[in-house]
Amino acid sequence: MKQFLHVFALITVLIGFSTTVKAQSNGFEEIKSMELMDLIFQQLETNYVDEIKPGEMSKTAIDAMLKQLDPYTVYYHESNMEDYRMMTTGQYGGIGALIRKMGDYTYIAEPYEGKPAQLSGAMAGDKILSIDGKDMKGKPSDEVSDGLRGPKGSTIQLRIERAGQEKTISITRDEIKLADVPYFGMLNNSTTGYIKLNSFTQTASAEVIAAYGKLKQQGMTNLILDLRGNGGGLLIEAVKIVNIFVKKGQTVVTTKGRIPEENRTYATSADPLDLTIPLVVLVDGGSASASEIVSGSLQDLDRAVIIGENSYGKGLVQRTFDLKYGSKIKLTISKYYTPSGRCVQRLEYYDKELGDKPKAIADSLLKTFTTANGRKVIDGRGIEPDIVVEKDDYSRLLLMLVSNNVIFNFATDYKRSHETIAPAKTFQLTPEDYEAFKAYALKQDFTYSTASEEQLERMKKTAEDEGYFEDIKTDYEQLLSKVTPSKERDLDKFKDEITEILSSEIVSRYYYQNGRAELAFQYDKDVQKAVEVLSDSKRVNTILGK
Repeated sequence: MKQFLHVFALITVLIGFSTTVKAQSNGFEEIKSMELMDLIFQQLETNYVDEIKPGEMSKTAIDAMLKQLDPYTVYYHESNMEDYRMMTTGQYGGIGALIRKMGDYTYIAEPYEGKPAQLSGAMAGDKILSIDGKDMKGKPSDEVSDGLRGPKGSTIQLRIERAGQEKTISITRDEIKLADVPYFGMLNNSTTGYIKLNSFTQTASAEVIAAYGKLKQQGMTNLILDLRGNGGGLLIEAVKIVNIFVKKGQTVVTTKGRIPEENRTYATSADPLDLTIPLVVLVDGGSASASEIVSGSLQDLDRAVIIGENSYGKGLVQRTFDLKYGSKIKLTISKYYTPSGRCVQRLEYYDKELGDKPKAIADSLLKTFTTANGRKVIDGRGIEPDIVVEKDDYSRLLLMLVSNNVIFNFATDYKRSHETIAPAKTFQLTPEDYEAFKAYALKQDFTYSTASEEQLERMKKTAEDEGYFEDIKTDYEQLLSKVTPSKERDLDKFKDEITEILSSEIVSRYYYQNGRAELAFQYDKDVQKAVEVLSDSKRVNTILGK
């Protein structure tokens, strides 16, 4: 029974920490629900055929309960504190490397430059055989990841296989801080600076300010701030980043919740660094939360041109509360609103039946708002770019080459036979290199289908059902022959997109994350559009309604 009381106390703390606030609601239902939960645990503890595991059951019950709310309300068990720390600070104890599962084993996918794995000689493509003598064959990648992480200063023995030969690497773990700004630099036109912001941890604004200062020293007169794929983080860091470009005292975001104390206004509190530099912000479907606060407020204030694709649409604010026994809960406490008054939240989690999936807010409920210069913007759909850049869909062949690790493995072999390559900004895959890749890919065992082939198969079934197939059989077979996959034909047909991804993988073997970023400028349509727009001040002013 003591075990049960321990479990029940944990759940009671979880639900009951806001009891005083909830007093105005139906208190009887709360008491009834908690009492029933208490009784159920008592019956399980006393009468269940096998001995129960209260800790595991309580975690399952809590997770199931929170699942009925929104995906951002999360319980962190004491055993998950490393995940929580990683989320808020970008720090963890480990070797500093990305890993990926391939077959029965997990491989080093990409060491971080200057981190323990790379400094100890680990390379992309290394197969992890064991960690401190523990066999890793068949282990899920998260278990391998747990084995690689650990306290700063502790040492692990990593047994790996490389090019058919086994060796042991001794790696001393360190405190790994994932940079909020993994890359910044001047583009080739020598006037446009570029800052890639990946997250909003406690150091985000400081890293952006430092990068901005260095770019100004290099002669930057225009700036691209890249928020693509940035899922957000700390709201206050978003406010500080906006503060770089707008005047002191400017409202950036307001929050509104059920509890009056959560109705807050966040304004810039420092003198700006630059009120006039032409600015483009890049967003896509992976830009969420704090990224949308930055891009949305700069759009509302007509301070930046937004380019790319619609952002994710997360207009919810979370706060973390400490519980007992070293655990925490992250709760959605309010919605946020940009300076024009709009909330970008796309999905409605609160008005749905139990178990239903959330639905996008209906078009009929969307509202129109105006920016500082009178431009029209809407809520409920994330941040809509001022300039939408359409992206080409990748071919199924390329997706198969990536998912079957054909490109990854070729790049690993390429590094072993090429000691050096050209700088990332100028690297070009030669025709001979691509022919070598084609020959390698054709030897690999994988299959794929095309969307056209699948459509024809469905049409055939319909024609057979209606009795028309014999009339069109010859034409059908001719069409099918043209859309049925041919690896050799498609490797030529989709050469450009394959070359882009293959080049990135090869460059990462030599120049790591910075190399990927610099190479990408050759192919990046969003960046190219941003440079084009920034080169025309009249166009910038027209877009911003000046």
